[in-house]
Amino acid sequence: MQTAVYAGSFDPPTNGHLWMVSQGLALFDRLVVAIGENPHKHYTFSTRERIELLRASIPSCERLTITCFDNRYLVDYARELGAEFILRGIRSPGDYEYERVMRHINSDMAPEINTVFLMPPRDKAELSSSMVTGLIGPAGWQETVRRYVPPPVFEALEDKQNSSAL
Repeated sequence: MQTAVYAGSFDPPTNGHLWMVSQGLALFDRLVVAIGENPHKHYTFSTRERIELLRASIPSCERLTITCFDNRYLVDYARELGAEFILRGIRSPGDYEYERVMRHINSDMAPEINTVFLMPPRDKAELSSSMVTGLIGPAGWQETVRRYVPPPVFEALEDKQNSSAL
């Protein structure tokens, strides 16, 4: 049984993340979507909220686990889970350079775990959580943001904006 870990901040989850999950489920027997916590980063949504948003946005599947981890390297977390693969998305040359270096470092730490890179289709390639949150605020933001995130995430973003938490 081949297991992959797809990790990120998912703050907020985007349609690009959902594409990666669907591809991961097509490629692997088991996929763990893991929310990584960085104590130096400010998040729009709490870890619990991000888990709930992912669960509300992704059809349930017995081969899919949504969880979180903190204060450890992703490759160590993958090893702990018995995963053979780390799944990563490449949207741009900058992503490629960063992910290439991380793949080599991870390989130094755990040569038994391979990194698989996927390049999203053009309509998802520009999506990032920070791009989405950066679009919120100006008049008409709802129509722009709605196309980039699943409905439960849009509703949560709208609620946060209405309560001035963004």
